[in-house]
This record gives sequence, C-alpha cells and structure tokens, in this order.
Amino acid sequence: MVGKVASGTTLTRRTTAAILQAIDPVKLSMFKFNPEEFISKVIKLIKEQKATMIVDHISYDQIEGEYDSSIFTAEKHSQTLDKAFKAQRHIQDYVFTDGTAEKSVERVFAQDLDTAEEVCVYAKLPKGFAIPTPVGNYSPDWAIAFNEGAVKHIYFVAETKGTMESLQLRPIEQAKISCAKKLFNKLSTSNVKYHDVDSYQSLLQIMSSL
Repeated sequence: MVGKVASGTTLTRRTTAAILQAIDPVKLSMFKFNPEEFISKVIKLIKEQKATMIVDHISYDQIEGEYDSSIFTAEKHSQTLDKAFKAQRHIQDYVFTDGTAEKSVERVFAQDLDTAEEVCVYAKLPKGFAIPTPVGNYSPDWAIAFNEGAVKHIYFVAETKGTMESLQLRPIEQAKISCAKKLFNKLSTSNVKYHDVDSYQSLLQIMSSL
C-alpha cells in the first residue's frame, strides 16, 4: 500500500507512511475490504491537498520559445463541421466548443463574443496551448482582442468553467487556475490580462473594474 500510494502521489515512502499512519484506524481498516478503491481514493485526496499547498509557492519565469499560427491548424477535431459554430470574428471560420448541448456554456460564450461590437477577434485556444503546473498541464479556453478604446485592455485570456463557485470546481482544477493566474500576472502588461469568467456579461463587468 505504501509503495502504490507513494508512486501515485510522487511522494517519498517515508512521507507516505507518515500520512497513512495518521489515518483514523476505522478508516484505515476499510483497506482490507477493497484495497484498490482505498488506494485510489487516498491518492486522490493527497493530490488535492498537494495542489492547494503548491500554489502558494509556485513561480514562473519566461523562457525562449513561442507559439505560431500553426497551433490553430495542428489540432484535429473529432466533431464534424455541422456540429461547429459558424463564426464571423473568430480566428478561424468555425468554432468547436466543448459540450454537446446546443446552449452549452462555451457555445453561448462564443456566440456572445461573435456578436459583440467591442470584440475585434477571438480564438478558442487549442489543447496544444498548455501551461505546465505541478498538478498537470492546464489549457485556458479563450484569447480575446478588443477594439482599442472600447474597453481598458485590448487583449484578454479568459477561462470558462460554467460556474465561478469555487466549491464546484475540483481542488486540482482550482490549483491549475491559480497557477495560470500567477503565470499571467507575471506576463501581464497594460494589454494582457487573465481572468476566469462564466459568461460574456461577467467578462465585461470584470474588464470595467480593471
């Protein structure tokens, strides 16, 4: 058990053993009824706690290397064009949004961006555009360029997760978003800002307060 948990959490065996010894004996006894499920849940809980601790100490430094426009064409979509959103302001002609619902959060967000006069161009960021974090790579959802003068900042990278209630996001997902905030704070200029939003209306409210 110690070896499996240590491997799954990338902790030392000594640290893992100390954590397991601190578990309530009644809870620990559940191991013998379903060892695999017990180990899986222990790993999940430890990873979530690691995620919340790591964020306080992480920092990012800019290195050489950059993305070019090919990142938008390299990704192959499993969806057909009839499932995509025909756009006018997107960097490509079609937007492939997450979710299957016709009015999914991303679909509505894309439609709002596409009809907003203050938006110059926007992009649904491909999975290849990822930010490394200690708890896994993180891919922001959108990059948005506003017409100059319409709002205070021209460029914006936004995250849409359906709800901004932090308790409804898994701790690891919260940690990834927090790491992303630290990265974008490092890169921020008068033109580049990052924020997590759940609708275009909340995006405008945030922009007006920056």
